[in-house]
Amino acid sequence: MVGHPGHTNGIELAVSTVIFALRPREGFDSSLLSLPLVRRTRGPFKGRWALPGGWASPDESLVATASRNLLETTGMKSTYLEQLYAFGDIARSPTGRVVSIVYWALVRPEQAVEAEESENVQWFPADDLPELAFDHNLIVEYALWRLRTKMEYSRIALAFLGETFTLTELRHVYEAVLQKSLDPANFRRQVESSKAIVRTDDHVTGGRHRPPRLYRYNASVELTDSGPLSHHQI
Repeated sequence: MVGHPGHTNGIELAVSTVIFALRPREGFDSSLLSLPLVRRTRGPFKGRWALPGGWASPDESLVATASRNLLETTGMKSTYLEQLYAFGDIARSPTGRVVSIVYWALVRPEQAVEAEESENVQWFPADDLPELAFDHNLIVEYALWRLRTKMEYSRIALAFLGETFTLTELRHVYEAVLQKSLDPANFRRQVESSKAIVRTDDHVTGGRHRPPRLYRYNASVELTDSGPLSHHQI
């Protein structure tokens, strides 16, 4: 092993993480799908923003490296962490051959609000990024496609919401991720008839109006690619 821990046989192995969260949209009563970026303090691409990451370590698994990078960069622990893809184009780095194993993480709004920010770590709208270092714009585009595709058939919204949620909160997740407004009444009919979620006996407390009911995902229902929460139906 020569040089840094991620260097072997002339190929450098790195781990990067795309971190998605719903953060308040300034001036609006809605959320914006966002992600944190790190400003590079050395070359190549010094001064440009990039995804959080680091070299793979021989002493820990790839997922452990991704989790550690997330924690060290933002102070957050993800409720959802999945390997996204391996990016290894020969020309993706001007310093030599670098293969990046990319993970994507989803964090809840209360975690995102508490995330550490600094001059070199800031949040950006996921669909409105500056020119990033390396091929990180391409990586984010792929991650966004994957996220929006999985919204059609998986329980991935749970990672943004927690164990229980209101129908309004669920709809806001879909609207923020898919970037379109959904009719509240139609959305309610679709999700309540889908059996993908079930009512609980609990309500949100503390409001002046009729307290909204809390729901949870129905663990006995397995969604498919034409599942009941598909945005084609909603």
